[in-house]
Amino acid sequence: MQFLNIDVTLIDKTGLIPGKPKPDGRIPKYVDLTLHDNKAGRDQYGNDGFVTQSLPKERRQAGEKGPILGNWKHYEQRAAGAPVPAPVKPAAPKTPEDDDIPF
Repeated sequence: MQFLNIDVTLIDKTGLIPGKPKPDGRIPKYVDLTLHDNKAGRDQYGNDGFVTQSLPKERRQAGEKGPILGNWKHYEQRAAGAPVPAPVKPAAPKTPEDDDIPF
């Protein structure tokens, strides 16, 4: 299973693909995305690769590359009956009394 994390503000709106009109008159727009593996494997943030927007053939042939929109991670599914790790509890907020700075 892969999970994507993309910045939608970076999507090139001119590269959106119009779909067929819906019965309610709405015309959907689609974006083609490509997943690329990191050449050096998993990075320091646990990402296995990055996500780019695919561009129309004419733009690719002109040497243009799609914008990098974000990253992706591969998650292994757990076997049936495998223990699920307990959620991490957030640390209690520090109070001024907990602070060891003398001023």
